[in-house]
Order: sequence, then C-alpha cells, then structure tokens
Amino acid sequence: MNGFPPKPPVPEETPGLFPKHEDTGPEESPVQGRVILSPVQAYVLGALLILLFIIVCRLFAPFFTVLLWSTLLYVLISPLHHRLIRNLDFSSIKGRILKNFWAAVFALGTAVLIMIPLTFIASLFSRQIVELMRYVRDLFTQRPDGLSDLFNSLSAFIADISQDQIRLSGADIERWLLDSLSSGLQRLIALSSIVAKNIGTFFVGVVLMVFTLFFFYTDGPYLSRLVTHAIPIRRVYMRTLVGKFMDITRNLFLGYILVALIQATLAYIIFTLFKVSGALVLAGLTFICVFIPMIGGGLVWLPLGLIRIITGNVFNGILFLIVSGFFISLLDNILRPLFLKDRIQLHPLIIFFAILGGVSVFGFNGLILGPMIVILFLTVLDMFLIEHKIGED
Repeated sequence: MNGFPPKPPVPEETPGLFPKHEDTGPEESPVQGRVILSPVQAYVLGALLILLFIIVCRLFAPFFTVLLWSTLLYVLISPLHHRLIRNLDFSSIKGRILKNFWAAVFALGTAVLIMIPLTFIASLFSRQIVELMRYVRDLFTQRPDGLSDLFNSLSAFIADISQDQIRLSGADIERWLLDSLSSGLQRLIALSSIVAKNIGTFFVGVVLMVFTLFFFYTDGPYLSRLVTHAIPIRRVYMRTLVGKFMDITRNLFLGYILVALIQATLAYIIFTLFKVSGALVLAGLTFICVFIPMIGGGLVWLPLGLIRIITGNVFNGILFLIVSGFFISLLDNILRPLFLKDRIQLHPLIIFFAILGGVSVFGFNGLILGPMIVILFLTVLDMFLIEHKIGED
C-alpha cells in the first residue's frame, strides 16, 4: 500500500471509434455501408470496366448477326409464346417440362418458318438470274435492229416529254444500258458466288439461332433483367428504353419490312401474270425500292410499262401500269398507316436515310439497325433534355 488509489483500468478501444488509419483498401461508408473509392481507384476501376467491355464485345462480335436476329424474332413472337405458357405452374415438374417443350417448339418452328421460304426463293432467284442473263444476251445478239429501233423510239419519247430539254441518242441509251447491265450482272454473279460459299456458314448460323431462341424462350425475362440491371442508368429510363426497343422492333417490322414484303409479293404475282422475264429478280428490286420516298416501287414497274407502250403494246402497257400502280404503290399508302398507326413519329425521309446509312454500315442488319439507332438516339436525347430541364421555357 503506497497511499495512492489504484489506477483505473484502461478501457478497451471501441471498434469504429477513432480507428487507426491503415491502408487496407477502400473505406466503407458509415451511412449505408457503401464502398468509397479514391479518385485513382475509381479511374482504374472505370478503365478496367471499359477494357473488359471491349473484350466482351470482341468475343461476341462473330455472333452479332445471330444474336441480333434472334432478339428481333423473340421480340416479335414472344407475345404468342407468353400467352401460351402463362397458365403453366413452373414450380412443378410437369410445368418445367412443358416450358422447355414449348420453347423448343417455338425455336424450331421459327427456324422452319424462315428456312422454307428462303430456300424456295433462293433456288428460284438463282434460276431466274440465269434466265435473265440468257434473255439479255439473246436480245443483244439476235435482234440488234429491233433494239436500235427501240432505243431510237425511247430517245424520241424522252425528248417529247422533256420538251427537247433532254437530248439522248439511241446509241447513248444503248451504251448506258450495256454498261449498267454489265456491271449489274457482274455484281449478281459475285453475290451468287459469295452466297454459295457461305451456305455452310448460314446453316451453322441457323443452328446457333435455334439454340439462342430456345434459351430466350425459357429464360427471356431473366436475361432481360440481367441486361437492364447491368446498365448504369435510372431504372425508369431503362424501362422506357426497353419499351421503346420492343415497340420499334414490332412497328418497324410491321410498318416497313412486312409492307415491303407484301408489295414485293404482289409485284412478283403481277410481273408473272404479265409474263415479265425475271419476275422474282424484279420483285426483289421492288422490295428495295419501296423504301425510297415518293418514288417507291414505281422505279421498277414504271419503266417496264413504258417500254411496253413504246414497243407498240399500248393496251397491255397501260393495263400493266394501272394494275401495278394500284396494287404495288398505292397499297403502300393504305397498309403502312394501318400497321403503324402513328406509333413511329419520324419523317419518311429520315427513315429512308437511316435505312441507307444502316445498310452501308451494318450490311443487311442495317435494314433494322439504322432506323432503330436513330429512334433510340432521339429517345435518349428527349430523356436528356427532360433530365436537365432544357427547352422548358
């Protein structure tokens, strides 16, 4: 005993109260338990995310076409699939079996629905290209005098309707036509050889599309949520974009692709009835020209009718023009508003250049991607303006 009171015990250090600073990595927010990164760590994480995103895109790039068209077909057909399986109990074994069964049926059915018409059209198209080439060759080798008269008549017709403002001789028209036919046939031959070489790749793509569609039909909602949650924007904006994507896909297909297919089919029927050589090839050109504003399919059937009139078959040519004008071009003004119903608020000229730009950048995929990218850009721009309250004055 030394007369001094005993020293009070040293209290143990309370965790979290004045903690010692140690460089143990990102600190944890005391409010919500979130990880707080330093600026350097945030930049490194962002750079790593961008790098991995680029690598993932590179990995999926060879299958972009398969994934794109599988997604588009799933968006178009999924309402019917959902309606069919909505009463199934997925918690039971029977429900899971039926779910996989209907997914397989829809995946295989979609492939069959595409393959049968494409195979028939491809075989008929290749035969008609050969026939058209033979017809053009015979026309220029066996009847040169008749062609000269035709070109001279066409030259006089152009001069009459232009009031002598456009002066083209028969020889000029013949030379231009020969150059155009030569370059066009060379492109068709090159395209046919490319298609023939890639038949195996096409069938592999179809098999991959069936495989992809099967999992879309079985796990579509889950995959959709996975993708939407991975994109770092507000959920309300993400839902708007997903809804806009679904709406664009259905309306573009119904209002543009389906209408063009109907017009091309009618063109093929009309050309066949009027015994036009290469009816399917010309119907394919009609499908492309339908997307051109104002002119449309008239770029194909109008010259065919005028040639008949110039060559002396006046009644047949006039009848051909009337039938083609009504069932090919005028039908566009009836079907397109019926399918779209003002759900795509874009001027036809913008759609036209979006399709042209999309095809030039993405190839055949640009037929859908071009307008879709433009519409999604305008949707995101509208969100940005609303978010920052721009243009509200």
